[in-house]
Amino acid sequence: EVDLEERLQELDLRSDSDIPDVPPPTDSTPEILKRALSGLSARWKNWWIRGILSLAMISGFFLIIYLGSFMLMLLVLSIQVKCYHEIITIGYRVYHSYDLPWFRSLSWYFLLCVNYFFYGETVADYFATFVQRREQLQFLIRYHRFISFALYLTGFCMFVLSLVKKHYRLQFYMFAWTHVTLLITVTQSHLVIQNLFEGMIWFLVPISSVICNDITAYIFGFFFGRTPLIKLSPKKTWEGFIGGFFSTVVFGFIFSYFLAQHQYFVCPVEYNSETNRFVTECEPSELFQMKKYSVPPLLQAVLGWETVNMYPFQMHSFALSTFASLIGPFGGFFASGFKRAFKIKDFADTIPGHGGIMDRFDCQYLMATFVHVYITSFIRGPNPSKLLKQLLILQPEQQLSVYKTLKSHLVEKGILQPSLRG
Repeated sequence: EVDLEERLQELDLRSDSDIPDVPPPTDSTPEILKRALSGLSARWKNWWIRGILSLAMISGFFLIIYLGSFMLMLLVLSIQVKCYHEIITIGYRVYHSYDLPWFRSLSWYFLLCVNYFFYGETVADYFATFVQRREQLQFLIRYHRFISFALYLTGFCMFVLSLVKKHYRLQFYMFAWTHVTLLITVTQSHLVIQNLFEGMIWFLVPISSVICNDITAYIFGFFFGRTPLIKLSPKKTWEGFIGGFFSTVVFGFIFSYFLAQHQYFVCPVEYNSETNRFVTECEPSELFQMKKYSVPPLLQAVLGWETVNMYPFQMHSFALSTFASLIGPFGGFFASGFKRAFKIKDFADTIPGHGGIMDRFDCQYLMATFVHVYITSFIRGPNPSKLLKQLLILQPEQQLSVYKTLKSHLVEKGILQPSLRG
């Protein structure tokens, strides 16, 4: 019993009220904006700062879209690293007094390991032809999972060796903190890139819908908000939530119409090993071909139309926009709860008037998972191009075996004549 009491006394039983206050972020607003808006109230000053910075970020986003798929992938990777840094830094600041050994180094090491695993998988799936031509890459791809496991195992052993008797429990808190952060940032950003490879439209419509919902909900809440929505976010109102929903659905429907007209946005992103470039050229699928639909009888009396021409993808955009405006905000509520738990206003002060990068992308990660699940459940079918790339990697005798099996199957189906040779 005495030993048990001593062990209990060694445990860190800190309550929420015992968590030390994190120093508030500094005001990073440019001096030129401060002087220009000095005569306004704090409420309107924040309005203009958020508005100006939002327009600047949207303009930069359009520029990166123009530069192509590869730049978008780099953008996603950069955002992932920054979000990870912001969350890990909060943990380091809150528990800084413990001076945990190797905590920051191991956190970044695990980030490298997980990124190596996920992006290696992407290379194996989408760059098969390129890999086939380089022997050194063939070795890395063939044993990719073993190498990834060995790298992670090294970090795991380093963590065990860093354990200090009086901080055991806290170090395991931080170990869990690191891995949950990896789950939130790295895996979700990997899904964003997977969505991008399906076609830029699957990347742009969901992300733009979340941005639209965030902006319009803020505008409706700012001007008309009276009824609190949730205690975790006192500034969120029902008026903003409802206004954001309808605005996002309309925006998604119209935005999808314009994107669906261009191959650049609807074609899957593929790597051309001959030109060493990403290409977006294809014959658009049925999702992006205009079709005529009958208007339901109830709406015919209102609209005066019996039929309407639209792209099938526009109906899918309704599902994406609905999720972005009804479920997506819960990612923001989750982030608000996290910040309240650690007594901070924002994740960082990277963007004046907005907070950190994570403050702007808390809903995007939830949206990325939904889009990936939606595509795999309702959209994606067999991909002949991807299958052909995998077949080309096989050894000649394996390719011949596949050819004979496929030929026998086609003969049985009556598609190929038995006497046909070659």
